Amino acid sequence: MNEDLKTNKNYVIAIGRQFGCGGREVGQRVAQLLDINYYDKQLLLEASKASGIHPEMFEAVDERTPKFFPSLWPLNLAMAGSTFLGETPMSDDTIYKAQCQVMKELVDRKSCVIVGRTADFVLREYCPVVSVFLHAPIEDRVKRIIERGDCDTREAAEKRSDKANKLRAEYYNFYTDKLWGHADSYDLCIDSSLLGVEGTAQFIVEFVKRRLG
Repeated sequence: MNEDLKTNKNYVIAIGRQFGCGGREVGQRVAQLLDINYYDKQLLLEASKASGIHPEMFEAVDERTPKFFPSLWPLNLAMAGSTFLGETPMSDDTIYKAQCQVMKELVDRKSCVIVGRTADFVLREYCPVVSVFLHAPIEDRVKRIIERGDCDTREAAEKRSDKANKLRAEYYNFYTDKLWGHADSYDLCIDSSLLGVEGTAQFIVEFVKRRLG
């Protein structure tokens, strides 16, 4: 793919998404079509390996705004395999910065798709970035949430979606100078229900080629 681009640098496709709109599936398919890497939850594991911070610490604050507690994570609990026994607090901001550094290291290896986690903002001056936001009507999202087994009822699925989207919006708005889900925050916004997973992925690939090619 890089041979078809104006830049010879590795690039990132950063995908923001509403909960239940198929962002994971679309992102994976885009990565397959372009033969690039894909990172979602895997990003947390990569950050854990690189920083030595226990993966549960990344999971606990994943796409959530800082809590501003005086002492969030004692280092003796947070450092995976560490022998450090002090009680120095580890802030959410420390974990976020470790995650941001790993994003840069990942794109240094190979172009990739990164889902969520403010990748579009973090990497905006580091490499070519194409930012995409996926959304879908609540009916479509509820159907997907139930089909994949996250919830059993429409009411539960709606509540789950609303809560997840609220957390994602607060996280994105806190760490960036943009607004989550607003069209002017992204290069491309797509209703994933219109074309389905495959059609949406192919549309994004074509957009990337036109945007960077």
